[in-house]
Amino acid sequence: MGEFKVHRVRFFDYMPSGIRALAFNRDIERIAVARMDGSVEVFHCSDRFFQEKIIPGREQCGIEGLSWVGERLFSAGLNGGITEYDLTNQKVKYTIDAYGGPIWTIAGNQQGTHLAVGCEDGTVKLFEVNEDKIQFERNLDRQKSRIISLSWHPSGSKIAAGMMDMIQIFNVETGHSVHRLLADRGVGTSRSKECVVWSVVYLSDGTIISGDSVGMVKLWDDQTGTLIKSHNVTKCDVLALSVSQNEDSLVAGTSEGTVVQFQFISMVLGKDDKEWVRTRTFKNHTHDIRAVAEITTAVVSGGMDAQLVVRPLLDKVEVRSAASALRKIHFPHRRLVSCARKSGLMLFQYPGHLELWRLGESEGKGSSLFVKRNPEKLLHLKVKGEDHIRCSAVSPCGEWIVYSTASKLRENTLHGLKHFLFLFFQISKLPMVLSSANQLCFSSDSSHLFSASAQSSVHIASLSQSGCKFVGTLKPKSGSHQAIHLLAASEDGKWLASANSDHEVHIYNLQTRKAHCTVPVYSSAVTAMGIHPTTNCLFMMYADQQMCEYSIEQKQYTDWSRTVQRKGLHRFWMERDTPCLNVMFNPQNPSHVILHDTYMLCIIDQSLPLPDDKTQFYNQLTLKSLPEEQRKSHSHAFKVCKTFKDILCVELMSDQSLVVVERPLEDVASQLPAPIKQKKFAT
Repeated sequence: MGEFKVHRVRFFDYMPSGIRALAFNRDIERIAVARMDGSVEVFHCSDRFFQEKIIPGREQCGIEGLSWVGERLFSAGLNGGITEYDLTNQKVKYTIDAYGGPIWTIAGNQQGTHLAVGCEDGTVKLFEVNEDKIQFERNLDRQKSRIISLSWHPSGSKIAAGMMDMIQIFNVETGHSVHRLLADRGVGTSRSKECVVWSVVYLSDGTIISGDSVGMVKLWDDQTGTLIKSHNVTKCDVLALSVSQNEDSLVAGTSEGTVVQFQFISMVLGKDDKEWVRTRTFKNHTHDIRAVAEITTAVVSGGMDAQLVVRPLLDKVEVRSAASALRKIHFPHRRLVSCARKSGLMLFQYPGHLELWRLGESEGKGSSLFVKRNPEKLLHLKVKGEDHIRCSAVSPCGEWIVYSTASKLRENTLHGLKHFLFLFFQISKLPMVLSSANQLCFSSDSSHLFSASAQSSVHIASLSQSGCKFVGTLKPKSGSHQAIHLLAASEDGKWLASANSDHEVHIYNLQTRKAHCTVPVYSSAVTAMGIHPTTNCLFMMYADQQMCEYSIEQKQYTDWSRTVQRKGLHRFWMERDTPCLNVMFNPQNPSHVILHDTYMLCIIDQSLPLPDDKTQFYNQLTLKSLPEEQRKSHSHAFKVCKTFKDILCVELMSDQSLVVVERPLEDVASQLPAPIKQKKFAT
């Protein structure tokens, strides 16, 4: 496998933000996730839940609800505005004020013609969805308390609104309330507290299902306005509800961290009389579950513990596979750490600031080395304005730092003085074309900056002591408008590869500044890629765990890549549930490709045979027990190391040392607020 000196870094205190809202779009198989820092993420459900798009948040921009209208995504929050997102360029398209105070909920009708928002001033406001923008239409009857939750009847003719102590049913055509359903406050001391109807679901047969702060899931008849049945789910709050497409399954998320499933089934075999029955309880969270969504074959939930949990419903899964396994997504499917390979510096990206660190030094030999010099924090760079950071990078030489928000790109230069001091300069005048970037990358000699812009184009800027100068723009032949999420430059400065959300990989010749070729489009998204320093072959990893190698000069897949596609990869490799985030190469051994995901580090030796399903995949211990002359016959191409956990970044430095940045989940959990205290047995 090879030996490396490893810098094990655990001082990147990245803290994922809690999940506030979910919205599932069945037509395009995408689920949108809103976090408490105002950021919005879009996951591709049929592509191993790869995080396809990330729209960074803003300060003081809390989101309370998400809603799809066709392929358009809207959000609303406590700032009182409704926001539509430009998913192509991954930014806010526009925000309009609803003029009703803080907005607690947003919902779109199935017809895709209207949005409804529930406001602090007690109004339900209707907005017409036009081709270019939404437009205010009218208010429904104003209520005395804030509107907490909304749900449209599938026909679009009625709206159920949850509030304090009641549910109002509105006729959309007249705007008047037709029924008022009173929620019970519970028994004992809880009767003095208001009952908050946190979530409502309106079914096509006229049944309204509510979840409230008393811990009840209640079923109501919209014709008579009466309570049909109550289910006592928890002693705490039922915060979120979601129903399946055919309305035969319902899931409820509670403040205890449990997800409870109800199914509409017959209690007596052979009879048609059906009722809602509590069938399953899932416990995959430690804190409040603020949002749930029942998608085609699974239940997706998220909350204060910041993890997105995908729990498969085995009765809806036709074929058991890795795609139908329990999945927990803790960290972004993007790199938050950039390394200056030649100078031993690391740049950590937080939502609102950057930190530059110098690696420590060690001495001695063995599995654990003595620390000669501790890591040192050199720079804390706070972002100007309210926008959060979208992407950032530090040059290989360590003299340039660049970052971009949704609206601005900023570049800074560092000049070393003696050993530990740095002078910091901000480049005041950047070329106007470099206004914002979706991805940033430096050339290996730090002489050029590549900035991924709108419409899959890449801007090139030359860097010198005098400043930054715009050189040109690279545009794909396909005419794609999707944003670029990956860039990779060759070591010799001749080639640049870009990957966008349309699964397109374009390769450019930097000497002619023209498009060279396009890799054949694959059905899965590219999650990591790199250009080999000696062969100039592009190595790509995909969200479905497939891999391929493409010869840039010959414009075709390599023989090794064709062998992989013909023989297939080992099932243990294919069953992994986190995408690879980086591709590296070992200059001292050109046949080695280094990969990593959240849970493992892997070296692929292209000179060794590929393992089949009958071969022992994790065979390092077995190889150690064999005599040296027998090891070669039992070796295969994959060498996996699981020593490190919760990996955010792995980078191979110029001195052949590895930097492994870990963020242990135990440290994340220790910084979360205390969960609801629950009595445990024998305590």
